[in-house]
Amino acid sequence: MTYSIVARDAATNQYGVAVASRFFAVGALVPHLRGGRCAVATQAFVNPLWGLEAARRLAAGEAADAVLADLVARDAGQAQRQIHMIDAAGRSAAHTGSDCIDWCGHRIATDVSVAGNMLAGPGVVAATLDAYQGNSDLPFAERLMTAMEAGQAAGGDKRGRQSAALRIHRTEDYPWIDLRADDHPDPLAELRRLYDVAGERYLHVAQTMPTTGNFSGMTDRAPLDAAIAAEEARRKAEGRQSRSFATEPE
Repeated sequence: MTYSIVARDAATNQYGVAVASRFFAVGALVPHLRGGRCAVATQAFVNPLWGLEAARRLAAGEAADAVLADLVARDAGQAQRQIHMIDAAGRSAAHTGSDCIDWCGHRIATDVSVAGNMLAGPGVVAATLDAYQGNSDLPFAERLMTAMEAGQAAGGDKRGRQSAALRIHRTEDYPWIDLRADDHPDPLAELRRLYDVAGERYLHVAQTMPTTGNFSGMTDRAPLDAAIAAEEARRKAEGRQSRSFATEPE
């Protein structure tokens, strides 16, 4: 009922998952990440414990193929499950159970994997992977969204559209960005809108947040305020209005 992409940006060691489905709030259960160490997507007849356990074990240094083999061996429902993952060394592993609903399958390449079930056909996975690999010049978040949009153009979930999500972790176990469209007629377009709104202020704030290497983060607000003001000025110069639904005080 879902297709997703799991990727590592080798240049920055950021990990990301993007997912779309004709199912409510797909972002609530599919993506599982740890900062700078791993990314996992668990889907089909979803077992959230697969994602939680895989992310924990991969973050501790276990190899993706070993973790996957253990999960499959222990779960009597594995034939209905689908999962793919990238570990701390950049190694990928994927499983599409034999009872997942057609079309179903996965493809793995360097630092990226794409998997899906209940899709319009194999072209969904192929188009998603090709678009990701063919847009290495884009920022990581935009590259993931572009890949998912290509998969949707190839047919996506054969039942239609409802929800989508994008989550990226940099160095930390909290996300750098975590966007969800839980119930929307065009969820991937909604992710684009949310990402654009995030660029107005949120992504600048994210740059200041504490990390394990800098527990206090940035405490001087002046550079943050200047960056936000510069972003607003740039948008005005380009004639672009805010796409935010935020309200002003009454």
